[in-house]
Amino acid sequence: MNVVSVTNWILRNMSSCLRLCSAMLLTATCFLLTAVVDSLEQVTTCDWFPLNIHRLACDHGVIKVEKALYGRSSPLVCAEGAPQHELADVHCTRKGTVETLQSSCDGKSVCEVIINDFRTPDPCVDTFKYLQTNYTCLHAITCVACQESEAHLYCDQERVIFVYGADFGRRDRTTCSKRRSLQETENTHCVHPTDIVGKRCNGKNSCLIVASMDLFGDPCEGTYKYLEVSYTCLYPGEDPYNTWYTE
Repeated sequence: MNVVSVTNWILRNMSSCLRLCSAMLLTATCFLLTAVVDSLEQVTTCDWFPLNIHRLACDHGVIKVEKALYGRSSPLVCAEGAPQHELADVHCTRKGTVETLQSSCDGKSVCEVIINDFRTPDPCVDTFKYLQTNYTCLHAITCVACQESEAHLYCDQERVIFVYGADFGRRDRTTCSKRRSLQETENTHCVHPTDIVGKRCNGKNSCLIVASMDLFGDPCEGTYKYLEVSYTCLYPGEDPYNTWYTE
């Protein structure tokens, strides 16, 4: 990896982000998250209880799910306390697990899913299962726009936007909470991934999106929502999932 190239990439994106934030101070916030993309993370959650939480997180950057398994592929994983006959089937895989994790988690810095969401249909009755996800952390610019305000995605000249992920809802009580009642911010499980931002903004040098229910719908009535978008800036033809090595 070329250190000078990485430094130049960060400086260019920071300048874009700072210009954006100063221009959009009252409506949106953007910040740069950076990470080396070749570090693969793995999280395994044993299916002891239906409400067990499977949590993916990037200290820097945003999530890109590479592989995911709900079932069993090894007799050694999540084996403690389980009878041997529940560990024997190592070819147990629930279809659609990767797609579910990608839809829920790609483009976010933190993602939590509940094990119970993967239990139906049961891929292998009488087998003790687990949810295992392999993912990488990608560098990204993340912008947050409170409900009914504007998110302005922006790249330097000659580069264009590529959206990793976008979500319209609420995942914490502090973001966009000023002058809002407790009832409007207490639902932190209002998750609504959307591809609308990518369809409108990918390939453009700049893009303005209003975080409105007219555009994104109302995933949780009574909750004050915000739009969170993670994106990067690319030269035409550049690979959005391997941009460290293209400078």
